[in-house]
Amino acid sequence: MNIREGETMRGDQQEEMAIWFRSLEPIQPKDMVGLWSGVGIPSGHPLDGVLENLSWFGKRFHSDMRADALLFKWRPGRLVPIEPSFFPVRLAIKMAPFGRTFVARHWFSYLQKMLRARGTTASLKLQALDGVETAAMVYDKQPIVDYFHRIDDDGIAGMMCVHHDPRRFFFKLQKVMG
Repeated sequence: MNIREGETMRGDQQEEMAIWFRSLEPIQPKDMVGLWSGVGIPSGHPLDGVLENLSWFGKRFHSDMRADALLFKWRPGRLVPIEPSFFPVRLAIKMAPFGRTFVARHWFSYLQKMLRARGTTASLKLQALDGVETAAMVYDKQPIVDYFHRIDDDGIAGMMCVHHDPRRFFFKLQKVMG
């Protein structure tokens, strides 16, 4: 399945996306080191469109296998790592419709400095998904694991899994620099 930005899907989007994700090749954590820009892939998840509305940039993976899980654009040329524990994931999912509004974008732009992470916020490791080992980012203070599979040399698909929630949030990462 070829998924393009802005493309909509018919039928059970969650199941179709899960099948597409699992059809991709696994990736090693060491191959993820660097800066990656991200974009959500519409899948019928409540968070579809929220991160983009809040000026999400992507993720940064460090050589010590630590990660900046949530990087946002703050000012031109400036990225801010946000502390995910400021947003309990289940509350964020419930508040997703608000997260797609102009008001949310405006408030978030003012709050970014206060919400800034004081260090890395997740670990990158090899972890099994459906019996296949692939790179996974485990959040330090949230019940979240992002699994990654390779789309091509510079593109990675991500699938965010929240503990005890069967819905998956899908996204693409594009390599910016190593």
